[in-house]
Amino acid sequence: MLNRIGIIGDIHTESERLEAVLNFFGTLALDRIVSVGDIVDGPGNVNQCCHLLKQNQVLTIQGNHDRWFLEDGPRMLKDATQKSDINDTAYQFIAQLPTTLTLSTCEGALLLCHGIDTNDMAKVLPEDYGYAIEANVELWKTVHSQKYRFMVNGHTHQRMVRTFDDLTIINAGSLKQEPCCGVVDFQQKLVQFYDIRPDFLLELSEQVSLLQ
Repeated sequence: MLNRIGIIGDIHTESERLEAVLNFFGTLALDRIVSVGDIVDGPGNVNQCCHLLKQNQVLTIQGNHDRWFLEDGPRMLKDATQKSDINDTAYQFIAQLPTTLTLSTCEGALLLCHGIDTNDMAKVLPEDYGYAIEANVELWKTVHSQKYRFMVNGHTHQRMVRTFDDLTIINAGSLKQEPCCGVVDFQQKLVQFYDIRPDFLLELSEQVSLLQ
């Protein structure tokens, strides 16, 4: 039963920022640390990222960039991770990642995913309202399933806390763009987002209530 967790958004090979986040989380009383994937495709060290995630027992799921990498198709991406960039241990780590995980918190079930449930390309943006929300099939399928009280996801690189009926979505943001991480306290019903500064120190930037 989880009371307090650390959340890590899309990583994109940002090994130094990942290490800073994990060192910071190590100073806190957390039950678990979770990651929404997208480990590959960036300018940093993907092997070190996988090592850090494994070493710190971070619950990690696969993102769409990880899936594309494993599919080994043509990817016209800046800083796309190539097979030659990655060692066997890191490759196997990425290859065995699940697409979703279901966790138990003190306030109900939590779905850890990259996009929305098993669709790693689906998304909800902070600015989505009206028709953009009404027509979001993946969102409402997950809401109406009534399986989850919380969903921690990524993909958009935009931190967010929004509630739809009985489902609260917590987007962990990214280590790449506007780099941040978060702490979710289910007992206190609070999400704290921390900015990762250029000197790799973390500072509290935002606190959002889960009572929305």
